Amino acid sequence: MHETHADDDSEASVEVPGLGAPPSASPIQLLPQDVLHNVLGRLTLCEVLACRPVCRTFRDALSSSPFLASLSPLRLLALRHPRAAASPHPSLHALDPSFRRWIRLPLSFLPFPSFSPVTASPSLLYLWVDAAPSSSASAVATFAKNHTKSLAVCNPLTGFHRLLPPLGSAWSRHGTVLAGPDGAVLVVTELATLSYAPGPDRWLKFPLSLPSKPRSPILMADSVFALCDVGTPWRSQWKLFSCRLGDLGGVRGWAPLEQQEWGNVFDIFKRPRLLAGAGGSRLLLIGGLRSSFAVDAPCSTVLILRLDLATMEWDDAGRMPPEMYRCFGASGPSVAAAGGNNKVKVFGGDGKVWFSGKRVKGKLAMWEEEEEVGKSGGGLWSWVEGIPGYPEAMYRGFVFDAGFTATP
Repeated sequence: MHETHADDDSEASVEVPGLGAPPSASPIQLLPQDVLHNVLGRLTLCEVLACRPVCRTFRDALSSSPFLASLSPLRLLALRHPRAAASPHPSLHALDPSFRRWIRLPLSFLPFPSFSPVTASPSLLYLWVDAAPSSSASAVATFAKNHTKSLAVCNPLTGFHRLLPPLGSAWSRHGTVLAGPDGAVLVVTELATLSYAPGPDRWLKFPLSLPSKPRSPILMADSVFALCDVGTPWRSQWKLFSCRLGDLGGVRGWAPLEQQEWGNVFDIFKRPRLLAGAGGSRLLLIGGLRSSFAVDAPCSTVLILRLDLATMEWDDAGRMPPEMYRCFGASGPSVAAAGGNNKVKVFGGDGKVWFSGKRVKGKLAMWEEEEEVGKSGGGLWSWVEGIPGYPEAMYRGFVFDAGFTATP
């Protein structure tokens, strides 16, 4: 297993415009370490990282592992890009939704000829990589022959990274990667699920006993949730399934999650998706709202329903405003269903949802769940603009809690 980290002179940092200006005086250098930590501990994680290059005193004070681990993580929306490694200075562009500012997380410490970020767990970023290091010509030639793919995990703030046991290229093309706490990883495909835990340091394969290919699987707490189409080739019929991590290879396995009171709640959607709601105990169901139950019925807007897993009750969490929804398709009755023909991408988690579309250039639609539990006020809708580094019109992303609480 390969493990390394960035050299001290090339330590990863966060680039934020307008932060990191050097101080005009140096009396702060005379402060005791504990007093300096008390002062700097009032900064946000983003501000701390911007202050580290200011001077040697700040760098030494802000490099203490216990101090860094005590900082609250920075919740970001990380944008996925299949050619993230092609740039001379590869990096991950991310949005800080609290301040509506874009930052850049350098990834130049990764020694792989190509990589693609796919998901994250607290402090850790997961990427599909070419297993051959870029510095070895023979290794690259071996990779080209065997088409080996691996998952790598890294902390972009510390520069540490580690390779997980290699996988075939089919898993990287067709698998959905789900990352959990303590280094647990799942790769879910149509026929099987791979499970990895750092202890055994190997992949375990479990057959997937679902009626159809799982759609938008998500990992919450100790369970996996996914949607499956149990309908006919002429008409989709969606159902919600779940499986506890400990039951992946057991007799119970996957089971439908349903209540008689739900009725036809899934039938009103076109190609719905699942995301995690705020608090870790609620699911969000998102998709185009059908204008009728006809097979070819157009959609009138995007609907977000919320399932409380404690009470097993749904409520209407939000509907995209008509003027915002019209931006995602041509005007008139031929407006494409949101998600119905893949013209709208939906991503996010923990109570925030972002939407991108081919017709919406350079910006994302954003929905934020109401902070008050159980409140059905429709959430907050807004536009996020100024997306850096990506001339393409379609974006994808995932939530990343950047911090120092975990290392690969």
